[in-house]
Amino acid sequence: MKIKHILYTTLLGLSFVSCSKETFNEINTDPNRPSKVPTPSLFLSAERQVVNALRSENIHFRGAQLFAQYFSQNIYTDQSRYLISANYSDDYWTSTYKALNNLNEIIVLNEDASTKVEAQANAAGLNSTQIAIARVLKSFTFHSLTDVFGDIPYESYGNQDADFEALKRNPDILTPKYASQEKIYKDILNELKIAADTLGKYKSGVTFGTSDIIYQGKNENWFKFANSLRLRLATRILNKDKALATQHIEDAIKKGVFTSNADNAGFVYSQSSPYEAPLFRATVTANRKDFAVSHVLIDVLKGDRGPFKIADPRLSKYAKPNSKNVYKGQPYGLPLAAGNLFPLDSISLPSEIINKANANEILQEYAEVEFLISEYKGWDQGNYEKGVKASLERWGASTNEVSSYLDKLPKANKENVLSQKYLALYGQGIESWTEIRRTGYPLFLVKKGDVVWSGNVQGKPVSYTFNPEVGNVIPSRLVYPLKEQSTNKANYQSALSQQGDDVQFTKLWWNK
Repeated sequence: MKIKHILYTTLLGLSFVSCSKETFNEINTDPNRPSKVPTPSLFLSAERQVVNALRSENIHFRGAQLFAQYFSQNIYTDQSRYLISANYSDDYWTSTYKALNNLNEIIVLNEDASTKVEAQANAAGLNSTQIAIARVLKSFTFHSLTDVFGDIPYESYGNQDADFEALKRNPDILTPKYASQEKIYKDILNELKIAADTLGKYKSGVTFGTSDIIYQGKNENWFKFANSLRLRLATRILNKDKALATQHIEDAIKKGVFTSNADNAGFVYSQSSPYEAPLFRATVTANRKDFAVSHVLIDVLKGDRGPFKIADPRLSKYAKPNSKNVYKGQPYGLPLAAGNLFPLDSISLPSEIINKANANEILQEYAEVEFLISEYKGWDQGNYEKGVKASLERWGASTNEVSSYLDKLPKANKENVLSQKYLALYGQGIESWTEIRRTGYPLFLVKKGDVVWSGNVQGKPVSYTFNPEVGNVIPSRLVYPLKEQSTNKANYQSALSQQGDDVQFTKLWWNK
């Protein structure tokens, strides 16, 4: 099967827009890559591209992980105080659309009469299940993009809406419209439902085999992932379209969501170069120690902050003790002049579990599903406890530690469920940032004007408060890539006229 390397418009300069199709294809053909690529290879590449982009240094460590106050910068503190470069959006946007093009290519190859038979070769699986799994991962990827930016160029397999122009070819659309987040969310819910229903017919089957790092090709796991994602997204829009959201929530739960940690969707990286985990590459490989665990998270896990006045066994899983064998978080959001007050050996850095080469980067987990169900059922106690237990067990807490912690756990209510959900989402920066925007919880996060550290500096008493460089509250979104303003200007401006100014504090549709 011959592969055209069609890239999204942001990769192209304006001079390419008017070139002939023959010239475009010539430019866009890589002589060092084979013209025939099996669909499992395309899927492996897409999975890696999606997770690399999602956990990239700029968007994840310098953005979402800081916004959620899991990490705190221990040298430069600008990003902790919301001063985010517009350039940070570029790589995430471009890399994610590359992955989406690969996923779309899988669908095309499995649909085209001239390639669909060959697409099933090499134990790749049925055409229908390849398409279904590609739709699930596409849905996850698009939902992550829209949660960061809002309105974006979007493409749907099952919906030919005129606003869905991304990834289009024959004829190629190099400057696609931006679809509204409302349309995107509602279509993703439908995409996930249809994909799950297809996979439900072939639960015992295998698709993509070992090229699928997330689930090793198991259709049943992808079926549960599709339904669990539906539960997540439908919960997010309950306040915007209660009837539609309720329909999807109840249908997803009925048909089958995650029921144990064995169902978790996680991408396990390699021990060897160049496929190590992003945090490992950003710290160990680059020999940098830019990020420590924040004092907010450390204090909560110690039981000194927030609603849980108990020692949390996840502390040793999330962070390393300092040189004195004490867990001490880096004060969050210090002014730049105070960023170097704490030597590296005096604070807690991310744990070996978090920072190892072959880290398991989670896209969605069972604990989250139980917390979502608890919320839907009015803060149900049983689902709340199951969620906490699942998180503790995923991070390796012992049976005795789990039992002891649950015995002391305060009862379920909105604050407690959402605060435990926050603790469980550690390392899933964009999702946790999204939940903070959606719910306003946890309440124990540092806010403007809060004192983050008091002590003596050069013999004088000093008190530092959290004062953002930009705005007064956690950012609502990131700005669009700068290249969109030149390569796709008309559609970019149209998106702003609908959504609002291209600034960090313009609220997204589901958050208005």
